[in-house]
Amino acid sequence: MITPRRILHVFPTFAVGGAQTRFAAIANHFGAAASHVIVPLDGRTECREKLSPDLDVQFAPPPPGLSTLAAINHARRFLAAVRPDLLITSNWGSMDWAIARLATRPPHLHTEDGFGPLEQDRQLPRRVLTRRYVLRFSQVVLPSRTLLRIATDIWRLKPARLHYIPNGIDTARFAGATPAALPPGEGPVIGTIAALRPEKNVARLLQAFAQLAGPARLVIVGDGPERRDLEALAATLGVADRMVFAGHSTTPESWLAAFDIFALSSDTEQMPLSLLEAMAAGLPVAATDVGDVSAMVAVENQPFVVPRDAAALAGSLRALLASPDTARATGRANAVAASDRFSQKQMFAAFGELMGLKKEGSASF
Repeated sequence: MITPRRILHVFPTFAVGGAQTRFAAIANHFGAAASHVIVPLDGRTECREKLSPDLDVQFAPPPPGLSTLAAINHARRFLAAVRPDLLITSNWGSMDWAIARLATRPPHLHTEDGFGPLEQDRQLPRRVLTRRYVLRFSQVVLPSRTLLRIATDIWRLKPARLHYIPNGIDTARFAGATPAALPPGEGPVIGTIAALRPEKNVARLLQAFAQLAGPARLVIVGDGPERRDLEALAATLGVADRMVFAGHSTTPESWLAAFDIFALSSDTEQMPLSLLEAMAAGLPVAATDVGDVSAMVAVENQPFVVPRDAAALAGSLRALLASPDTARATGRANAVAASDRFSQKQMFAAFGELMGLKKEGSASF
């Protein structure tokens, strides 16, 4: 029997998001090959609902609000006490722990999935220098070509330590799911699945939707700190009676099955899982041109990826609504692209090798 690897994960938050959902899928896949200690720095743990109950998982209490130096010292003491076989940190918000491991030097894997509002348009010099120094002896996973280019050209990390691993999904889960029940209404359904945070800019989607003539409905699945403001904006724009805020859902596949068009209105993304899920569900996508989005969608969908502007997004939505045949053909092309290029099996193999994990009963990765 193989002794499980003890892995310490540090997340700025363990609310439901792309990085957290990916970790849950990887942990569930490898099962008893690892035991996990998770530190959610903001205390939120909603994504634990995606973890198998059979996993060996412990959640550490979040550290108290500390100055940077005190936070690093707290992390150093925690690392010395836990003595993990592997430390995995996530994004800039966990960088104090990457700094702390320089004292004890456990093997370290850093995953970088993108940037918050402060870095959506430019890299901050202090953060660039910190990443360049702190991560120079770590393994770094990047899910997008855009991030890989930044890590190589701006952070100047050694290419041998950089690993481009696209996010993968269980495409079968999203193909042919039973649609969620929608409120009564007329017209095609435009939908999005997003955390209601500033960088997702769901306000842009509301503004684009308000510019559409003719019958159409809008469904926003997700929750977050901006919900109240977005509800007020919908009322101001006069679209509240043609849309619904559905809140958080543990079954995104059922909502995607109810949509006719998927919309992504973010200011910053790299390789959004929600987009992959929409593609696997066979949906055409109207999206802002951020991160790897244009490269992710099928060639047929690329004309509907537009600048970060409400009028441009409205134009994409309008074009897809005006030609249902084009929309359906685009959705089918997206489903093929998702199946061909974003295999969960490939993602598991790549992460398994970096994490030193092998699925029980398998001879190789």
